[in-house]
Amino acid sequence: MFVQIIQGTVTDADALQRSVARWRKEIKPGAHGYLGSTGGVTPDGRGITMVRFESEADAQANSDRAEQGAWWNEASKAFGDDVTFHNCTEVESLLGGGNDAAGFVQVIQGRTNDQAQMRRNGLASQDELRALRPDMLGVVVAFHGDGGFSQFLFFSSEEAARVGEQAIQNDSEMSRRLRATIEGDLTFFDLKEPDFD
Repeated sequence: MFVQIIQGTVTDADALQRSVARWRKEIKPGAHGYLGSTGGVTPDGRGITMVRFESEADAQANSDRAEQGAWWNEASKAFGDDVTFHNCTEVESLLGGGNDAAGFVQVIQGRTNDQAQMRRNGLASQDELRALRPDMLGVVVAFHGDGGFSQFLFFSSEEAARVGEQAIQNDSEMSRRLRATIEGDLTFFDLKEPDFD
């Protein structure tokens, strides 16, 4: 699986919503290898979307379509001038991966000093996470290729997620293991009204 993450400040949420609806109706049918997307806008106006394709080649072929370019030229007007793209060829799905039944999605971005070990730690912690975090419906981790990563965490609800955070914090060994390869500060995007396709 290949993931492209698009993020930036949303200046016109209604226009963005209309553009996404138009993409799904008019552009999506010709997007070979498209698997789906998860995204949304935070209460403070930051937008982030994870778009999934079967392969990088499929994503590139879609980007090269004239109708895709024309659509993005219009859709990009809903953002400020800080839009960034992360093309992720290495993706890890934990606890079953993404889940469209989630009522709340939290995205965590940061940097790792050991991507291979971070992946091993995540895979090895799945059983413990299931036991400690029944509110967590799935996780997708996309590695940016430069040490950066984006974790999309799918929760049954925001309320359950906030309660579950305490369980992880109280298990210092798991917290230590999961943070062992993370360097610097983390950035959080709380998608209270996640959009799934």
